[in-house]
Amino acid sequence: MGETRDDPSVFLVEPEMRGILPLAGFRVPSRLARTVRQERFEVRVNTAFAAVLDGCAAPAAGREDTWINGPIRRLYVELHARGHAHSVETWRDERLVGGLYGVTLGGAFFGESMFSQERDASKVALVHLVARLKRGGWCLLDAQFQTDHLSQFGALEMPQEDYLVLLAQALSVTTDKAMFERPLSGSEALDQPLQPTTQAS
Repeated sequence: MGETRDDPSVFLVEPEMRGILPLAGFRVPSRLARTVRQERFEVRVNTAFAAVLDGCAAPAAGREDTWINGPIRRLYVELHARGHAHSVETWRDERLVGGLYGVTLGGAFFGESMFSQERDASKVALVHLVARLKRGGWCLLDAQFQTDHLSQFGALEMPQEDYLVLLAQALSVTTDKAMFERPLSGSEALDQPLQPTTQAS
């Protein structure tokens, strides 16, 4: 993280209590489920990664500054170019109105940030992210910190030592990366089977 947008330095954060979104226990509030099913937004994957990054860094109500500084932006863009960082985007009338991005290693997806310019735009992206992770065999969605916003989806927190056990297990998992970018309808995104994971040899 960076202290501010203009801070040229980067520091690492290792919370004592780690927030995760359990894929098997992911909850979708009924009103949001209707929005997802009605497909009010077009959902795309990895078509505007840098724009999603910039949307997450843009000033918003209650968040005038950002931890996404220049060095961090360059690092994530490079990770995306190498196939390790991904964006899930929500569009309306060919305009990017929300989304999220994160990094994947093995069967772990590390959610970094999300933004929304219209109601539920980032939440719809989250539902589609979870659907793709489940269908592709991922087993850990790291949210870093538990928040009131994420608690409605079933987020919980655990001691870092317990998290590291889950992480070690997830890093040995082989996922179906093609599934991540496959188009899904709103109904398919809400039908989120937990696929058995394939252990790496």
